[in-house]
Amino acid sequence: MTSSNPELWTNEDVGRWLEAQGLGQYKHGFTRHKINGEALLLLTEKDLKEELNIKILGDVKRLFAAIARVRHLSTYWDSPPPPTSHTSTHSTTSPPTFQNHHHNNLHPPSSHSSFSHPRARNYSSDSQASDLPDQRRSSVGAGLRRPSGVATQLKPEYLKTAISFLYMLLVTWITAIVMVFVHDRVPDKERHPPLPDIFLDNVPHIPWAFHLCEITILVLTITWMCILFIHKHRSIAIRRFCALSGSVFLLRCATMFITSLSVPGTHLDCAPRQGSDLNTKVGQAWIIWCGGGLSIKGVRTCGDYMFSGHTTALTLLNFFITEYTPRRMYYLHIASWVLNTFGIFFILAAHEHYSIDVFIAFYITSRMFLYYHSLANNRALHQRDSFRTKIWFPMFSYFEAHIDGIVPNEYSNPLSGEKLLTKKTVYTIKANTATHYKVTHTTSLLVMSARKQVLTMKHMLEFLSFFVSGINVQI
Repeated sequence: MTSSNPELWTNEDVGRWLEAQGLGQYKHGFTRHKINGEALLLLTEKDLKEELNIKILGDVKRLFAAIARVRHLSTYWDSPPPPTSHTSTHSTTSPPTFQNHHHNNLHPPSSHSSFSHPRARNYSSDSQASDLPDQRRSSVGAGLRRPSGVATQLKPEYLKTAISFLYMLLVTWITAIVMVFVHDRVPDKERHPPLPDIFLDNVPHIPWAFHLCEITILVLTITWMCILFIHKHRSIAIRRFCALSGSVFLLRCATMFITSLSVPGTHLDCAPRQGSDLNTKVGQAWIIWCGGGLSIKGVRTCGDYMFSGHTTALTLLNFFITEYTPRRMYYLHIASWVLNTFGIFFILAAHEHYSIDVFIAFYITSRMFLYYHSLANNRALHQRDSFRTKIWFPMFSYFEAHIDGIVPNEYSNPLSGEKLLTKKTVYTIKANTATHYKVTHTTSLLVMSARKQVLTMKHMLEFLSFFVSGINVQI
């Protein structure tokens, strides 16, 4: 007996559904292409026009609208939940029923099913999910599936991650080489004094502020590494971080190489280095690359003003920390934004960059992050014209080819191999991108152990959040 879950429909079920929609003339094409329920839910307008060769535009639109309704109703079903006193097994085991003049010609679950409760379908935040007792949430979430928008294919794809990492390393090396050349091209401050700047002209120079800025970068870096350590989809997060970092810093190489601005402060001693042969410059670039461009590691450069690399690093780390942690960790998010803001202030207070450098760096970095994740999280935005997307965004198309939605913030312990959050009891929480996704935790014999690990990780992150806040207060 077939299931009423659209994902489990057979080819014959899809044919009967087409006849119920008044589109039975396309039944043969669907059968020839072996379109079952799972394939039906993944069809696009492009598939209907090109692969199934449907030429009538009205039929294409009506068929795609019907598929969209089935896709929406498919969120009512997952694998059959265990029978309980509040669950009707008939709603998940009976064959699909098609009736004319019915919404999508497909019966939703029975009103006696636990799915029919409005709270069961409309969790939108942690607070809503936590309003229900544990047993109630367990029974409600047992048969739900991830809502539309959340990625269903989350393969690590380590090769792509390695390529992204190598891309970032290559760009940082190019940046180090460019910094060597622009240092020797910086204008003489006696002939070209600092340019007028609305912030630098009104804030006195604070010599130790730049070191504090780099300390905030190190704190945010450690925080991000801790998140990656326990994030279940760390490979995807690392790949995106490396891709965005490399792209932004590659753009920075172009801007600082094209135009050399005068030094922003008279305290900066920026004379050209001795020795202009290639080996000497490569050695100087190696020192910059190994030191990460940080003055606390002995790196001192001038001329790399448009735009600020320190602001870029601060902003990227802040956005990735807030994106790949749950919204309920607001202490961590507040601390991250405070560190980002104060780090930018320290750059300006140290008179190491012009205000325009910092503004452009923050704007470009934040826009790049938001545009990249908007495209990655909304598959339809780059599927309508995939060829054009590959032309204009080749790296994005390659790295995100198999990611079909939002990456949920699920966590695991990489050392023990045990999942802190699994797929057996579903808790719906709200993602930072304002889309619902599911985070789960175990109901097996290891439930006590898993809860202890969850609490441990939660306390660790809360402690880290308060620790970062404490550092900021001391500053």
